[in-house]
Amino acid sequence: MEKRIDLSIFEKFDFEYQPVGIKFLLTKPDGMDQLDKEVAFCEMLKVAQTAEPFYTTLENHECMGGPILMGMVEGDPIFKSGQVGPKLGVYEDPSANRRIYHRMSKLEKGSVNYVAFSPLEKIAFNPDLLIVTAKPSQAEIVLRAAGYKTGAGWNAKGTSVLGCAWLYMYPYIHGEINLMVTGLHHGMKARKLFPEGLLLLSLPFDVLADTIESLKTMEWDLPQYHWGKEKHHERMQEIVNEVKRDLQK
Repeated sequence: MEKRIDLSIFEKFDFEYQPVGIKFLLTKPDGMDQLDKEVAFCEMLKVAQTAEPFYTTLENHECMGGPILMGMVEGDPIFKSGQVGPKLGVYEDPSANRRIYHRMSKLEKGSVNYVAFSPLEKIAFNPDLLIVTAKPSQAEIVLRAAGYKTGAGWNAKGTSVLGCAWLYMYPYIHGEINLMVTGLHHGMKARKLFPEGLLLLSLPFDVLADTIESLKTMEWDLPQYHWGKEKHHERMQEIVNEVKRDLQK
């Protein structure tokens, strides 16, 4: 049996919106029911924050963007030709709109039939993605922890439409954290899923272990964030001088 990763450290943040674990599956997951309605792929995140764990299939998607990204269906030529974006006022012409379909990350056709969702406190599987909805001060701690051991950075990639491509597919396929800001993506904004200005952090499975370990060992609230500019500058100079003295030994 696969050893479960311990995600309980994230409970210490007291996030207003529950982090959500997501798993892409070929076979039906055990121990959870299918979502009982149709919503967009991006909206499933919001639903999962306050629901019992659930899984979705093709029939649960009211927007076909998600199924296209997951290889469940072929893309609609009307969308892929770029005809829709200009009519919505998102792109100037079809040529600009068409480019997004060449840049977005997609899973192989037929490789996903089910997607499991669970709020943090009820996750019973090792997630492919953990999506955290955070204030900037909370996100700073998570992102610092992600690079604390390795120096790794994060991405803030996206397009005005198909936010689900950057929320789910890009971090999962590339194994890199992606950061999004609520209010910047057309479908999520139109559906009024979140107040604007929150940060959505998509953490793929391969960064979770190091991030969790760092959250357990590093200092979360750094004192220099409370000193003010002058004291911070003074302390930085002290550190530089300490290093210079070490070099002279």
